[in-house]
Amino acid sequence: MEERRLGPVVGVGTFGTFEDDSTLAGEVAGAALASGCRLFDSSPMYGSAEASLAAALAGREGAVVATKIWARGHEEARGQLAAQLRWFGHVEIEQVHNLVSWRDHLPWLEAERAAGRVGRVGVTHYDCAAFGELGEALRTGRFETLQIPYNPRERGCERELLPLAAELGIPVLVMRPLGQGDLLRHPPDKSELARLRPFGIETWAQALLKWALSDQRIDAVIPASKRPERVRENAAAGSSPWFGPDERALVARLAGA
Repeated sequence: MEERRLGPVVGVGTFGTFEDDSTLAGEVAGAALASGCRLFDSSPMYGSAEASLAAALAGREGAVVATKIWARGHEEARGQLAAQLRWFGHVEIEQVHNLVSWRDHLPWLEAERAAGRVGRVGVTHYDCAAFGELGEALRTGRFETLQIPYNPRERGCERELLPLAAELGIPVLVMRPLGQGDLLRHPPDKSELARLRPFGIETWAQALLKWALSDQRIDAVIPASKRPERVRENAAAGSSPWFGPDERALVARLAGA
């Protein structure tokens, strides 16, 4: 399993952040890479985020691109990949977004992987109602990454998907580690985070990110942000020491879970 792992790392999501703003994307990507964050996640679903991300990463070494195929038809899906290859040259992680037509897309994505145009082939979904089908997809043995929501208030994946991913040695990327910002609206007082300072925690966002990464089954968290300073803060959550059960229980309690 270890040679297949991606992390634990803090990456950068692009949902609702990079659309039509390559300047902002460049500032955020530059801050991320300077802070040691190399993983960037996007999708055709996110408007022009992929194109903005590609412009931001042009000429920058070491970035790892995780993006997605989001199409029902073969022609549209192949067109999405063609655009991604023009933008990025190579896609390190190509994911079937929200399980859309995953059985149809798998064979040709595997052929693209064999040809060296994509690296790992993964699968995603945001809704716990789809977790049963996600498990079915993983059991085919043909997917190499999994992306799901996980935070102290969204823990449905702990019942089946995280144990299954661990059993199969499949790296897990976490979307919504901050609950799409909802968990940041009413942060606890800084005095309540004092117990977490020995773990490098200065902010509530860092506590939430390290909460997820401290689960050994999790490889990456991909919070989205439009603020370079927030990206730099988030990056600090991606290194040891990791939380133990007591610290994770504290964060869950402070999150109201």
